[in-house]
Amino acid sequence: MKKYYLVLIFITGIIRAFSQDQATKTKEVAFQAGEQITYKLKYGIFSAAEAVIKVENTALRFEGQPAFHINASAKTIGTFNLLFKTRNEYHSYIDPVTLLPYYYSENRQESKYRHSDKVTFDHEKNIITADKGKFPFTGNVFDFLSCYYFARNIDVSHLSIGEKLELRYFLEDGIHSLTITYLGKEQVKCGLGTFNCLKFNPTIIPGRIFKKNSMLYLWITDDKNRIPIKAHVELIVGSLVMDLSQASGLKYPLNPVKK
Repeated sequence: MKKYYLVLIFITGIIRAFSQDQATKTKEVAFQAGEQITYKLKYGIFSAAEAVIKVENTALRFEGQPAFHINASAKTIGTFNLLFKTRNEYHSYIDPVTLLPYYYSENRQESKYRHSDKVTFDHEKNIITADKGKFPFTGNVFDFLSCYYFARNIDVSHLSIGEKLELRYFLEDGIHSLTITYLGKEQVKCGLGTFNCLKFNPTIIPGRIFKKNSMLYLWITDDKNRIPIKAHVELIVGSLVMDLSQASGLKYPLNPVKK
C-alpha cells in the first residue's frame, strides 16, 4: 500500500465499504438533493482530517436523463497539514432512481503525490472508460461515492448476524472487490448524539498501515437515513476513528436515543 494513502485510505475505505452486487434496493431513496454530511477523522486524540459530502441537483443530463451530483471533499487539518497535507475532491453523477453511476472524477493532492481520473460508466455496453483504459464489467459496479449512496438503499431487513456481503467498485486501474460481515445491532455515540445502529466489519488488507489482525468496524444508523456515523480501526501505531459531526438537508429526521 502506497504511503500517500496514510490519512484518507480510512475515509475513502469507509465510504466504499458496504454494498452488494446482487443487492435488493429499497423502493424509496434514502436521501435527497440538499443533503450535506460532515465527518471528522481522529488519530488517537488528535484531529487529523475532515470530509464533507453533498448531494445536489444538476442541469447536466446523461443519456437524456436527469442526475444527482454527489460532491465530496476531504482535507487534513491542524498539525496533519504539516505532516501530510491533503486536499482531495471527488465528483459522481448518478441516476436518481437506479443510483448507478454515469460519470466519476477525482483530483487528489496528498503530500507530494498528485492523481486525477475521469471515469465514464456505459451500462448498456458494460464498459468503463477511464484515463488508464477501457474495462468491461457485468452486474452492478460503482465508483466509491455512488457505491456509498447505493449502499444506503440496500434492503437489510433479512440480514443475519455473520452474513457476508460483497461489493464491486472501480478505482484507478480496475474493478475491485471487498467483503463485509454483518455483526448485528448496537447503540453508538457520535458527535450528534447516540443512535441505534447496524454494525459491519469490512475486510482490510494488512500492510504498512494496518496490523495483521486489525479489525475495521463501521456503524450505520438503523433508520431510513442509513448514514454511517462512526468507524474505528487499529493501525500498526495507534488507531483511527471516523465520527459524524454535522448533518443537514436530510430526507428524514435523525432520531438520537433519548437518555
